[in-house]
Amino acid sequence: MRLSFWLASAAAISLAACGQAPTDTASDAAVNTPQASASATVGDMIFWGGEIYTADDDQPMVEAVVTRDGRILYAGDEAQAQSYLGEQTRIVDLNGGAMYPGFTDSHVHVLGVGSRERTLNLDSVTSIEDLVARVAASVGEADSGAVVFGRGWIETHWPEGRFPNRDDLDTVSPDNPVILVRADGHALVANSAALEAGGITRDSIAPEGGEILFDEAGEPTGMLIDTAMYPVSQLVSAPTGAERADIYAEGSQRLASLGWAGAHDMSVPYADVEMIEGLAEADRLSTRVYVSINPGGFAELAREVPRIADDGMVITRAVKLYMDGALGSRGAALLSPYSDRPETSGLNIAEPDETVGVFIEALRNGIQMNVHAIGDRGNRLLLDWVEEAQAQVPADERALPEHRWRDEHTQIVHPDDFARFAELGVIASMQPSHAIGDLHFAPARLGEDRLDGAYAWQTLLDHGAHLTGGSDAPVEQGDPRIEFYAAVARADLSGFQGENWRPDEALSRDDALKLFTLWPAYASFREDELGSIEEGKRADFTIFSGDIMTIEHADILTVTPWMTVVDGEVTWEHPDSFHHCPGC
Repeated sequence: MRLSFWLASAAAISLAACGQAPTDTASDAAVNTPQASASATVGDMIFWGGEIYTADDDQPMVEAVVTRDGRILYAGDEAQAQSYLGEQTRIVDLNGGAMYPGFTDSHVHVLGVGSRERTLNLDSVTSIEDLVARVAASVGEADSGAVVFGRGWIETHWPEGRFPNRDDLDTVSPDNPVILVRADGHALVANSAALEAGGITRDSIAPEGGEILFDEAGEPTGMLIDTAMYPVSQLVSAPTGAERADIYAEGSQRLASLGWAGAHDMSVPYADVEMIEGLAEADRLSTRVYVSINPGGFAELAREVPRIADDGMVITRAVKLYMDGALGSRGAALLSPYSDRPETSGLNIAEPDETVGVFIEALRNGIQMNVHAIGDRGNRLLLDWVEEAQAQVPADERALPEHRWRDEHTQIVHPDDFARFAELGVIASMQPSHAIGDLHFAPARLGEDRLDGAYAWQTLLDHGAHLTGGSDAPVEQGDPRIEFYAAVARADLSGFQGENWRPDEALSRDDALKLFTLWPAYASFREDELGSIEEGKRADFTIFSGDIMTIEHADILTVTPWMTVVDGEVTWEHPDSFHHCPGC
């Protein structure tokens, strides 16, 4: 497969907390700051007054944390923390809230998060009728002939029980091209005007790794899967320049407002890296960003890997590839046919020779490979090709002693392949919310037996695999509360789990905390400075209004993100957090 084809595939798919200290003694210390211990270094911030979880097995909880110059100066008991008080020290009384290491979304599309509210957002559409009504309203506001673009629909819970089609859209938009991308980003529906503009006809042949759906009369239905989306998706103008930078900054701020301190940004054009670095240097990023670029920038990245900007606020050292499509649109590559559509086993996007060649070069150059794989065939092929590449590059010829390559999604794995993740050093990068959304259709797609390998978080851990957790926003909502809830409850947001949805695959709360803190640090080669609350590490924190480690599962979804701290700087603070008072 040519690199240019890979590029086309990727493009298509792709204030102050002013309460007093928690004890009278601490309050006295705060008032008498000039008499604070002369031998102690004064802290910039001190956090206390609530539960503080560290994700450090040697000291799982502490009473207080002191920061200075972006680092954790002290983590321990409250009495000792008082010695770090100074005139300029900000005291953050958690006031019943709970503090954690900074949550990191290990798989997110930051530009997509920022774009979500600037386009037609279809996340909450409940039926084809609802979809059509929203399109009609958007067309009514659009210029004549302008493309109407939206994203976020998912048909699995709709009463019609089918994909939308061009006829549905033509009724309200005969002239304006309409392009609506499914929530997973691996399929879209287009109206006749968009199909015509993209050159899709009854005679069109889908490219490798894609599918065009046709009706009984042989006409395209408007549904395009994976690489077949490219000609139509090209009709949507991508934002550029200052607008693009603004959208990226807005996405980062949105993530911080939800409690994310870090983001592993996937499928980023290499040309955007300098822009992202510039945002960091201008203090316009609200989250730490670890960049995984599209394959077109492989050669350039190889010359400067890792690329580090603004003291590690932005690091670029990874390349994102695709093995297959998504389960919902039946593009995930399966070892056996889909149970609800036996004429297909999904789509292969990658080819062996090209992929193994890239893997070999990555081992020699120290580039991390983060590879989308969802179906059990897609996951097996990925493991096979990683093994082949490792066999061709002796350890002394590799740039890194640990390559820490990642299997992005790891949704369906054949039981025979579980142990291979640890054996090959491949990290399972998983998104818990996929399991609580897919539970409504995955049993039909896969059948009962294959559910043994579906979203198998605990089983992979038991086999010694490294895990890391994310959201895949804007495919999902991108909310750390939802992701944590999904990991420990393994039920949808109403509490429904479904029959035999493998409840034993839910994670413990201790492991779920690490899934979004310490393990993402490992997955980005930064476990020595991120991921846990330990002295000397960077001061990245997430504070919620409630203790998600102990409250009922359903209550996890109701806590409020109170504060996000990155490198000791507050990047988000909720206006109702802690106990603000007038005039403070």
